[in-house]
Amino acid sequence: MPDVFGQHGPMKPFAPLLSAALALAACSGPLLLYYRPGVSVTRMQSDQTRCEVAALRDAPVASQIRQSPPVYFPGRQVCSSSGCYYTQGYWLPGRTYTVDVNADLRRRVEQQCMAGKGYQPVSVPLCREAVKSQVSPRQTRTLPTLSETACAIRYEDGSWQIVNPISSKQGG
Repeated sequence: MPDVFGQHGPMKPFAPLLSAALALAACSGPLLLYYRPGVSVTRMQSDQTRCEVAALRDAPVASQIRQSPPVYFPGRQVCSSSGCYYTQGYWLPGRTYTVDVNADLRRRVEQQCMAGKGYQPVSVPLCREAVKSQVSPRQTRTLPTLSETACAIRYEDGSWQIVNPISSKQGG
């Protein structure tokens, strides 16, 4: 299957960031999704949920507690008209944090699952105001064929519309 987005096109695969970015879907950045032309959005979402569950089963959360090293701040010399003295140095403890060591593996398992179903991760840029004002607002229900000029419109309810400005298709 040829790369419909081209090496230098506006939409590029972004597999390493897909899972985290999907959780942040309300952001103002590009629309990040698994894509397979002609598939209904509800089917894509169901397939993704199944793959996420399988990935969680095959690569469960494995949290490890870690700590960054402590930092030492040496004392310093302070001088005034009455003479000089040295302040005492001090240590700041390292930051304690948790890492899910299976997170990358889980993301790869999910991506392989979706690839096995024929999807590829894509990033669709948001439409400019000029494009938004020319289209009738409607939620995309079936993933359209994407052109190099395809863009997305996000709606307040979390839905979105994919628009191909050059073609007559509006991501219906």
